[in-house]
Amino acid sequence: MSLTDIKVRSLKARDRQYKVTDGRGLFLVITPTGSKYWRFRYRFADREKSLAIGVYPDISLAEARDKAHEARKLLANDKDPGAEKQSKKRAMKLAAQNTFEMVAREWFQKNSTQWVDSHGERIIRRLEKDVFPWLGKRPITEISAPEILSVLQRIENRGANETAHRTHQNFGQIFRYAIAAGYAENDPSPHLRGALKPVQQRHHASITDPKKIGELLRAINSYEGFFVTKCALQLAPLFFVRPGELRKAEWSEFDFQNAEWRIPASKMKMRELHIVPLSTQAVAILQELHILTGNGQYVFPSVRTSKRPMSENTVTGALRRLGYTSDEMTGHGFRSMACTILNEQGWNRDAIERQLAHAERNNIRAAYNYAEYLPERRKMMQAWADYLDDLTKNLNIITLKTG
Repeated sequence: MSLTDIKVRSLKARDRQYKVTDGRGLFLVITPTGSKYWRFRYRFADREKSLAIGVYPDISLAEARDKAHEARKLLANDKDPGAEKQSKKRAMKLAAQNTFEMVAREWFQKNSTQWVDSHGERIIRRLEKDVFPWLGKRPITEISAPEILSVLQRIENRGANETAHRTHQNFGQIFRYAIAAGYAENDPSPHLRGALKPVQQRHHASITDPKKIGELLRAINSYEGFFVTKCALQLAPLFFVRPGELRKAEWSEFDFQNAEWRIPASKMKMRELHIVPLSTQAVAILQELHILTGNGQYVFPSVRTSKRPMSENTVTGALRRLGYTSDEMTGHGFRSMACTILNEQGWNRDAIERQLAHAERNNIRAAYNYAEYLPERRKMMQAWADYLDDLTKNLNIITLKTG
């Protein structure tokens, strides 16, 4: 006869443990101390087994029947309810061990070899400062979109809007890795699109007016500071590489016979070997500098020690000493300068983008090699150097011939 709530409540302890059945395998065990435990008896693979369902009254009669019904459904699908329960327990335990910080660090470790060191350092520093203190110890499977938003808004509220967006991007990358690696099943980060204030597009200050470029180049040529710094200033517009790529240049990377500077993939933002064709003007500056620093590793060593490259603020600081403010010109601005004028003068856009080593924006042409458009780039870099020479001499020439 089936149990009722009243009967279950009325069952008293006895000297020995006993049980009462509800039917279809469900029964209640009453211990000498008065505790009551729901259990489900079943047969699987020709063996009689018993499944612990829970303690009464934490699990009511109705809830116990529901759990027994779920167990019977598993049996109907040739699954052992006991084994399924243990599997869920193991999964929950594993999920508790797979914290967000553990998975994030594993993701970082697997991907950091593809990044320039400075880029990787910024990512891990961002996670350690802005994410791990709040979500690091949480099982990654339990983290929700509102929790992520709370972390991002904390960053946003201190005025670091761009950092908040980059952190949101990192969340997505980490969760996608977690799904692929079997640590999680869902990525809550896409639900936050539009939840943060949009990033205001910022551009590096740059000079693109030919007359003012001429004034800048003459100011650089009259620079009276450290000679190595002067050479870096003179080569920055000729190379228009990223400031970090310029200051970390090594003599072993230069081939004067073939007039090339080959920057290793490990130093490039996009992790691709990059070739900078050397104009005759660039070679002349480098050969003069080689007399001073050629016996060392770095083309532009630090003032304090030849074992390290110049600091990241050296070129920018020199521009400030020349009287150019952060709103007028930056070390990165030489790239914008070249990009703007070379495009205006009709050079092949793809050759310009390749020389700038920009990320490929056209998915159809997603794969490219470091030597792409190299003959045209050689011609362009020499013409660009000649053009800058003319501006330095204050000639009224503002066009470049691409033919």
